[in-house]
Amino acid sequence: QVQLVESGGGSVEAGGSLRLSCAVFGYTYYTYYMGWFRQAPGKGREGVAAIDNDGHTWYADSVKGRFTISKDYASNTLYLQMNNLKPEDTAMYYCAADSRAKRGNFLAAPEYNYWGQGTQVTVSS
Repeated sequence: QVQLVESGGGSVEAGGSLRLSCAVFGYTYYTYYMGWFRQAPGKGREGVAAIDNDGHTWYADSVKGRFTISKDYASNTLYLQMNNLKPEDTAMYYCAADSRAKRGNFLAAPEYNYWGQGTQVTVSS
């Protein structure tokens, strides 16, 4: 099993930056694929970015050029660097992980079995 713990959320003004972290505890076998998702009030869970252990990355069109996903294998930590934040980026952000691909759409929530509790990001205009 694996436990994911997010941190780094907060409140910023539009145009600002935040870096989210997701610490991995447990069997890292389950973290071959990892992703960041977000959910705003009244909306579904949206895939933001994903990465695999081969270094392949995937991004939602809405964040391309602004967000960067990365993984530090030495510390078993996943990151999401968010720059030029917009009010529409406001959401609860979740880290997700799994050991194998199901359908290969790594920005889709059903690909992942393991989830963190989330960290809130609020961007004011």
